[in-house]
Order: sequence, then C-alpha cells, then structure tokens
Amino acid sequence: MPKRVDHDQRRREIGAALLRIADTRGLQAASMREVAAEAGVSLRLVQYYFHTKDELLLAGLKYLGEELSARVERHIPRPPTPRGVVAGTLTAVLPTDAEGRRLTRTYAAYYALALAEPKLAQEHGATYPDLLERFLAGQLAKAQEDGQLDPGHEPATVAAGLLALTNGLGSSVLGGQRDGAAATAILNYHLDRLFA
Repeated sequence: MPKRVDHDQRRREIGAALLRIADTRGLQAASMREVAAEAGVSLRLVQYYFHTKDELLLAGLKYLGEELSARVERHIPRPPTPRGVVAGTLTAVLPTDAEGRRLTRTYAAYYALALAEPKLAQEHGATYPDLLERFLAGQLAKAQEDGQLDPGHEPATVAAGLLALTNGLGSSVLGGQRDGAAATAILNYHLDRLFA
C-alpha cells in the first residue's frame, strides 16, 4: 500500500526551511534550490508545492505569523485583561530569548526583502503589521471602556506608537545596545504611564 503524504505538513516543512534561511542568511539570496537543500527535498518537490518564489515567501510569512501568534498567546496572562493582552503581546514581540530573537531576525529579513522589492511590499508587506496594530488598538479601546485608559488617548495612534517603540527596542537588543531585561523594563515604564 502506498505511503500517504500529509501535504500540509510537507508544505510547512518547506516553509520552515525558508524561515531558517531567513533567520540565518536573509531572504534576498534565498533561491528555491537553497530552500530545497535546507529542507532535504528535491527542487522539483518545492516547485510542486510552491509554483513561484513569491508564493513560497508568502507562505513562509503566514507560517511566521502563526508562530508569533502562538508566542503571544503564551505571554498573555490568564484571565486576560486589556492591559495584560497589550503587555503580553508587546513582550512577546521583544527578542528576550532565543525564540524571540529568531522571530525578530526573520521578520527583519522579510522587512529587508520588502525594501529591496517594492512590488512585494506593496502587494503583501503591511498585512501582518496592520493586523497586529488593529488588534492592539482594539484592546486599548476596551481598556478605555473599562476606565483603565484615559479617554483622551486615540487607540489607533497609541497602538502604532507602542509597536514602533517595541520594534525599536527589539532592534536595540539584536544590535547589542541593551539586553532583553532592559528592553522589557523600558516597555513596562511606558505601559505604566499609559495605564496610570
């Protein structure tokens, strides 16, 4: 009897190989042949599952988003509160451990690729950051409704600022300017002032 192939699992394995390349070497030079070698499969198999490099890149970005979502879930306290969700989400984005550093480097590789290939950025680049920003803005609006956040704050603007702060702190950690604990302390300082 022929062996059954789990096609979704095979696609994910190939996507994981792409993400490993993104983390260690960046995406500009990542060819489908390199992804095949990293995944330990033939180029033909990669092309069977992903007809173009763009299709592979977008699938990898989707898988990366799923990994970040799972990390965020683990950082949100139970029971969740709007402040806890905002703090947990932003803390999950910070590269404070090996997983966080890998995710941050891989997102940075996608960002660098988007800068190098404006068409890719124009068509697909803002999807995940926009989703995260809207999610945070929704939590901040809930905090306002619950009286935990000053009604004078504009949730969408505050969410954009918090993400920019967190991304900048993440870059400073990866660049060796500060460690994860210092970045977390700075983030918490701003959250304490916001939710005072």
